Amino acid sequence: MNDILQPILHSPRLKEYMNELSSYIKTEEEKRQNFYATITEQEKAEFINGEVVFHSPVIRKHNQIGMKLLKVLDTFVSTRQLGFVGYEKILIRLNRNDFEPDICFFRKEVADTFSDKTMFFPAPDFIAEILSKSTEKNDRGVKFEDYAFHGVKEYWLIDPENETIEQYLLDDGSKYQLFVKLNEGMIYCKTIDGFNIPVQALFNEAINNDTLKQMI
Repeated sequence: MNDILQPILHSPRLKEYMNELSSYIKTEEEKRQNFYATITEQEKAEFINGEVVFHSPVIRKHNQIGMKLLKVLDTFVSTRQLGFVGYEKILIRLNRNDFEPDICFFRKEVADTFSDKTMFFPAPDFIAEILSKSTEKNDRGVKFEDYAFHGVKEYWLIDPENETIEQYLLDDGSKYQLFVKLNEGMIYCKTIDGFNIPVQALFNEAINNDTLKQMI
């Protein structure tokens, strides 16, 4: 049993706490259902710990990095029929939270279960988030914990300012461990076999184009 629960389990107010938690969970689920009912395709929003989080438009560099990663990853995956790559507006539905990661990948066995009308997606195999001032706290906090808890095997955190990639992999205890942090050289994806790219392919147009040519 998780150590954080021990004081509650041994408290004479256990039933009171349980009733409060049940009420909280019920209210949160009502908010979540309302989120599903009212969210539109025009909005980028997530449901995190009972609250709807709307995201402001991204700066140009953020968008460019996302597009560069999308181009090389989607080209690699699609030409080899490895699965499905999602970009920005894919809503990942987890036990409690709903996230829209910048980039995600589902292996073929999972992707083949999706239809053209699929709106809610399960935890993917791989996620990349591009850091910004408004999102970094969640990217390193609740998302970091929740992605690991739901078995997302590999998590990249991309820093536009320092032009680095942090590559996190799941350990046996379903927690992320930093594998490498790079600003140059090659990064070797552990979840998508053979997807190995120069780090600067995400930050340099010429290197990105050369990487694409080698994939095709």
